[in-house]
Amino acid sequence: MKTIYLFPVLLLISFISFGQQLDSTIAAEQSTIKNRKVYKMKYGIDIPIAVAGTAWTLYSFTKIYGGDKTPEAEIVALNPDDLNSIDRSTANNNSEKAKAASDKFFYCSMSAPLFLLFDKKIRKDAGKVGLLYLEAMAITGTIYTSSSMIARRFRPYTYNANVEMARRRGGGGRNSFPAGHPAVVATSIFFMAKVYSDYHPEMKNKWILYTVAGGASLATGLLRIQAGQHFPTDVMVGIPVGILSGILVPHFHKNRENRNLTILPYTLGESNGLTAMIKL
Repeated sequence: MKTIYLFPVLLLISFISFGQQLDSTIAAEQSTIKNRKVYKMKYGIDIPIAVAGTAWTLYSFTKIYGGDKTPEAEIVALNPDDLNSIDRSTANNNSEKAKAASDKFFYCSMSAPLFLLFDKKIRKDAGKVGLLYLEAMAITGTIYTSSSMIARRFRPYTYNANVEMARRRGGGGRNSFPAGHPAVVATSIFFMAKVYSDYHPEMKNKWILYTVAGGASLATGLLRIQAGQHFPTDVMVGIPVGILSGILVPHFHKNRENRNLTILPYTLGESNGLTAMIKL
């Protein structure tokens, strides 16, 4: 049972390292160009993505949670032995205490990026950062709701005979894959870590930010497993989705002005000249 939880831990370590590497690649150049805008927006693209993704997510929630009840015979026929070896031991999980704790992580994380506004540099770009955050959340929400509508996987508590049948049959009982709460927490907290790092490239201990983000994401995932809301494999997919969205959305908007073309002199034997390098 304990070895199951090593998988998300290893995934988090890999993504934390990934996030730090993304920051370090251009930190030196940014620290010497203080007046350059950190993010470059393409509002004709970014606004439609954010609006469409948010609209689809809100619409999809009404479908995945408000769908028809599952026939009782189908619920009774659920068998943990039909699950893969990683998820099998967590079938029948059901803890209201763990569920309530995971909800606190979920709701607090969504508003957590507001703390970025205490930083003067970031506050000047509040509109840009806010749009990037909405875009990251919209992408995560679109991936979660679309995947859930396709997979329609039963949650662990639906296998538990001690849970009232009405709840097991409800529309929310078939939204196990991927794990939504951990994905949202990862998106929010990794977004915070990435944005703060981008505005402060001189910061030496960025690993602390990413470690805190990883810890919050992992804690949420473990609580959701204990609560019977998700299987381990749901969490193994949900957390990386959130991490990638939270890190890559701001990363792909970083201002690379004046960095695309580099011209350097070269000497080769009796030949002298110039060489040009293009960075994409």
